[in-house]
Amino acid sequence: MADEESPPMAETNSRPGTSGVRSRAASSKSQRSRPGSAQPVSSRPPSSKSIQSQPRSRPASSVSKKSGNLSRIGSATSNRSAWSTDDGEEMFKVNEEEEDLIRDEEPAQKGCWHSFTNCVGGMWATREMETIDDREVFVRTTIRELVVYCIFLVVLCILTFGMTSATMFYYTKVMSNLFEGATSVSQVDQFWKFLEDDLPNGLYWEYLYNDGSNKNFVCPGGEEAIGPCPVAPADRNILYENRLLGLPRMRQIRVRNDSCDVHEDFQNAIKQCYNSYSESIEDKSAFGNGYRKRTSALAWRYSSADDLGGAAHSGILTSYSGAGSVQDLHSLQNESAAIIKELKEGLWITRGTRFAAVDFTVYNANINLFCIVKLTFEFPATGGILPFSSFRTVKLLRYVTAWDYFILACELIFCGFIFYYVVEEALEIRKHKYSYFKSVWNMLDLTVIIISIVCIFLNLYTHVVVESKLQDLLAQPDQYADFTSLGMWSKQNNNAVAICVFFAWIKLFKYISFNKTMTQLSSTLSRCAKDVAGFGVMFFIVFFAFAQLGYLLFGTQVKDFSSFSDAIFTLLRTILGDFDFAAIEQANRVLGPIFFLSYVFFVFFVLLNMFLAIINDTYSEVKAEIAGQKNEFEIGDYLKRGYNNVLGTVGARNKAIDIENALKLANSDGTVTYDEVRQNLKKCNFSDMEIEMFFSRYDKDGKFEFNSDQTNEILDALDDESEEEETIENEPRPKSGKEARALRSARIKSAAAGGRPKSAQGNVGGEQFGVLCRRVDRMEHSIGSIVTKIDAVLIKLESMEKGKTKRKATMSKILGAITEDDGSDDATRRQRMEDMVREELQNWEDSSRPSTSESAPPLQK
Repeated sequence: MADEESPPMAETNSRPGTSGVRSRAASSKSQRSRPGSAQPVSSRPPSSKSIQSQPRSRPASSVSKKSGNLSRIGSATSNRSAWSTDDGEEMFKVNEEEEDLIRDEEPAQKGCWHSFTNCVGGMWATREMETIDDREVFVRTTIRELVVYCIFLVVLCILTFGMTSATMFYYTKVMSNLFEGATSVSQVDQFWKFLEDDLPNGLYWEYLYNDGSNKNFVCPGGEEAIGPCPVAPADRNILYENRLLGLPRMRQIRVRNDSCDVHEDFQNAIKQCYNSYSESIEDKSAFGNGYRKRTSALAWRYSSADDLGGAAHSGILTSYSGAGSVQDLHSLQNESAAIIKELKEGLWITRGTRFAAVDFTVYNANINLFCIVKLTFEFPATGGILPFSSFRTVKLLRYVTAWDYFILACELIFCGFIFYYVVEEALEIRKHKYSYFKSVWNMLDLTVIIISIVCIFLNLYTHVVVESKLQDLLAQPDQYADFTSLGMWSKQNNNAVAICVFFAWIKLFKYISFNKTMTQLSSTLSRCAKDVAGFGVMFFIVFFAFAQLGYLLFGTQVKDFSSFSDAIFTLLRTILGDFDFAAIEQANRVLGPIFFLSYVFFVFFVLLNMFLAIINDTYSEVKAEIAGQKNEFEIGDYLKRGYNNVLGTVGARNKAIDIENALKLANSDGTVTYDEVRQNLKKCNFSDMEIEMFFSRYDKDGKFEFNSDQTNEILDALDDESEEEETIENEPRPKSGKEARALRSARIKSAAAGGRPKSAQGNVGGEQFGVLCRRVDRMEHSIGSIVTKIDAVLIKLESMEKGKTKRKATMSKILGAITEDDGSDDATRRQRMEDMVREELQNWEDSSRPSTSESAPPLQK
C-alpha cells in the first residue's frame, strides 16, 4: 500500500508532463493554499505587472516517464536517492547544467573581516554610489546622508561662532571712538594738531583721572604727588586695559617732483609738479634740513618694503606699497611729543607726500584679543587730506580657555568630516568618471571640500606663524611690533571660513531637493533661466545707459555718482528705495528730475515688474506640475511611519498612515498592484482580511491594480476620512442615552430641513449629515463585500463536500476492482489499477482547480 499511496504524493507536487518546478523564489509570502487544493496558488490573480516582474526560475530537475513508474521530486542533490520502483529506474534525473551551476555556486561570505568591510563600505553608500529602486531604501539613505551632513554643519557653525563674537565688535568700537579725531582731518595743520593732541592722549595713559588738589588723599602705593596720581610703568595701558605692544610707527610715502608733465603754457610759471601716487614714481631721495636731535635717520630717507618688512595697503584712492620713510615714537608721552615737534619743524610732510600712516597694536588680556590699528591719511594731488582708519580685531592666541579647547576638539572633528567627504567624492568620481562633473551638486561638493581644506591649512599656518613670531615681537618692547601680516592672514582665514559656511548651507538643498515641495525653487530657476537671460540683456542695456548718463551729469557734484562704479551701485540702491533726490536736483535742476523720473518709470515700474512676471508665471507652472505629480514616499512619510510605530507600542497605531505609506511605496513606477500593497501592509501586521477589505472597497474594476490617478483619489479619500474622524472626535459627547437619541433626532430633522443646527452643542449641519451618510454607505458596501465572500466560501465548502463523497465512491470502486479475481495476470491487473488511479487523480485535480470566478470573488460595485 505504501507504493500505491506514493503516486498521489508525487502528483501533489508536480504533474506529469511538466518540464520544471517552481523555484525557491516562487514559494514566497504572497502565495497561500486554497481550500481543497494541495497546490500553492496566489491569493489573488497576478496582474500584468507582477507577471512581468516575476523572475524566471531555473528548472531544478527534469521529469522523465519510463514504464509508467512514478517518483517524488526532491532537490537537486536528493534526486539521486529519489523513490523508485522495483526495477531500480529513477523517475527524475537531475539536469546536469543545473547541477554544475549549483556545484560552482560560491558560499556566502562570513566572518569578522567581511562584516567590517561591509560596515565600512556602508559608511560611504550614497544615492550616487548605488542604483536604488526601492523608494523606502532611497529615503532611508537620504535621511542618513542628511543627518550626517547636519552634524557636519553644526560642527562648522560652532567653529565659526568660536572664531568671532560680539565682544570683537565692542572692542573695535571702543578703539575707533578713542581715535575718532582722525576722521575729521582734512588739512595739513589739522593733521599736525591730531598728532600733537589726540594721538598722544589716546596712546599714553600715564596718569589717573584725579586732579590731585586735595592732599588728604594719597595715591596708590603711598606716593604723594602734585597733580594727578601717576600710573606704574607696568600698568600704563590704553584705557587702563589694553597693553601697547612695542612702539607706534609713523610712515610716509612721497613722489618725485618731475612725476607729471606741465602744459607748455604754464612751464615758465609752474616749476614743481607732483603727480598722483604710483609706485613707479616714488621719491627715493633723502630730504630734510639735515638737523635732527630726537628723530631717526630713517625718517628722512627712503627705505624699501623689504627693508621695513611692510605690506601693501589699499586706501580710498589707490593702493600704496610698504616702503617709505618711517619714524618710531617713544614709550613716554613727553618724548613722543618732542619727536612729533621735531618732525613738524623739519617739514616732514611736503608737497610730494601722498600717504602717511600711524601703526600700532594693542592687546587686551581680559578678553584675549588683539587690535591692529592703522590710521591712514591720503594726500591727493588735488590738495587736502582724505583720512581713513582701520581697526582689525583678531584672536591670535587661539587656545587659552576651556571653551577654546572645546573649539579645538570641534576642529579635529571637522577634519575627520573633511576626510570622510574626500573619500566619498573620490569613490563617486571613480564610479561616474567624467559624468560626475556634469552635476551642479557634485561641483558644489568639491567647492565645499576645497575651501574647507584651504581653511584647515590657513588655520595651521596662522597658528604656526603666531607661535613663531609672537615671542620675537614681544621680546623687543622698545621696537615697532608689526602685526600687520598676522592680522592679514587671520582675516583671510576668517574670509575663507565665511565662504565655506555659505556654500555649506547652500549644499543643504542637495539633500532636501528630492522632495517635490523643496524642488520648487530649483525647478523655477532652471525653467525660467532662458527668459531671465533674455530679460537680463535688455535690463542691463537700459541700466548701464542710465548709469553712464548719471555719472556724466552729476559725477562732479554728487558723491554717489563720483565714479562709474559708484553710479551703478547708486542706481541699484534706487531700485530698493534708497536715493537722495535733493542732491540730484541741486546738481542739475532741469536734467536731475527728468533723469530720476525716467529711471523710476522704465526700470522700476516696467523692467522690474517684467522680471517679477517671468518668475511668477514660471512658479505657477511649476507648482501646477508638482500638484499633478504622483504621490511618492518621502521623508515626511518615513518620519510619520516611525512615529506611528511608536504609537503602535502603546496600542494607538493609526492604520490610515500605514495604508498611505504602502500605496506611496508601491506607486514608485506609477502602478500599484495587490502583491506590492499586501507585502507592505504585512510588514505593518495587517491581516489578510483587512487587506482584502481594503481592495474590495477601492478596486472598482476588479483588476487588482491602481494607476496614479486612482492612487491619488484613494489618498485624498483617506485624508478626508481622517479629517472627518477628527471632526467627530472633537464634538462633545452626550452624557446619557436619552440625550444621544434627542441629538440624533435633532440632526435628522436639521438635515432634512437643510437648515443649520439650532444650538452650537450636539447638533450637526446638512454638510456633516451628508458626510455621515456617505460613511454609512461605505460601511454597507464593505459589509456587502464580506457577505459575498462568506457566500463564496460556503459554496466552496459545499462543493468540497460533494467532491469528498464522490471520491469515497470512486475509492470503493477501485478497491472492488483490486479484490475482484477475473483470471488476468498480476502485470495486467497492476497496469489497470495504475490507469484507474491516474484517471481518478486527474479528475480530482480538475475538480479541485478553482475557476476564475472562484479565485476572485465577485465584488460588489
